[in-house]
Amino acid sequence: MGYWGSTPYVPVAKRRNKAEKAAEKAKKGGTTLSPITAYRGAVAKTFWGKAWCNNLERYSDYSNRLPRGRTYVRNGSVIDLKISAGGVNALVVGSSLYKVAVKVVAVPDKQWQAIRADCSNSIDSLVELLQGKLSNAVMERICKPGLGLFPAPAGMKFSCSCPDWADMCKHVAAVLYGVGVRLDHDPDLLFKLRCVDAKELVTEAAVNLTKTKQAPAASKLLDESLLADVFGIEMAEPNLITLPSKPKSKPRTPPARASKSSKTSKKKTTKKSKK
Repeated sequence: MGYWGSTPYVPVAKRRNKAEKAAEKAKKGGTTLSPITAYRGAVAKTFWGKAWCNNLERYSDYSNRLPRGRTYVRNGSVIDLKISAGGVNALVVGSSLYKVAVKVVAVPDKQWQAIRADCSNSIDSLVELLQGKLSNAVMERICKPGLGLFPAPAGMKFSCSCPDWADMCKHVAAVLYGVGVRLDHDPDLLFKLRCVDAKELVTEAAVNLTKTKQAPAASKLLDESLLADVFGIEMAEPNLITLPSKPKSKPRTPPARASKSSKTSKKKTTKKSKK
């Protein structure tokens, strides 16, 4: 321990080396790890990862612990992080190896119904939906503070095996930032964490658009936001069934008129036959 009971500073290189050794030991023990590898720069780099981190930083309850968490996640101290329905389980290397668990409440049914309804009204046409494009309004609605999919502090519970007395220790903070890193690569994990199915957004939007038959409004689209990237949904090409067309009836051609010479020859042959 350092002065006033604080933990002494551990250099980044030493902490990283310690994390690598802990990971190797866990692997030898038969544990399958899913680490957040060490990196530099911003914690999250895509729309969904940034939105998650921004939501965390909105809450003053977390302000004292989040900076240390950012350092830990960048240094590769989170050697295992797995997201499941309603929770996150992780291993974080500090002065020792600590187990971290984050419990997240499911989105209330009424809130999810409201999100689905609002999003279905924000997608402009079924054609655009099948092309995999989402409007800006859909993205904003899903990320809306308090009414979207990102949890509030009251909707999360933390536990860590470290001796820190705080509700959110730096190891928990590192794990929460690690969730943002995961969302960079797999945004569908946000829906999994909140116990809802992203495909319901697509289904409801398709039903709504079929009823309203709205025309496309390309100006409202968020370019390059494909459903496969956003929700992890691979949209199948629509099966277009081509019905066999009826064969066109050929126009009747009137019989050719016989020439005068052919008429006279016919008369001569009939006269000869009579004789």
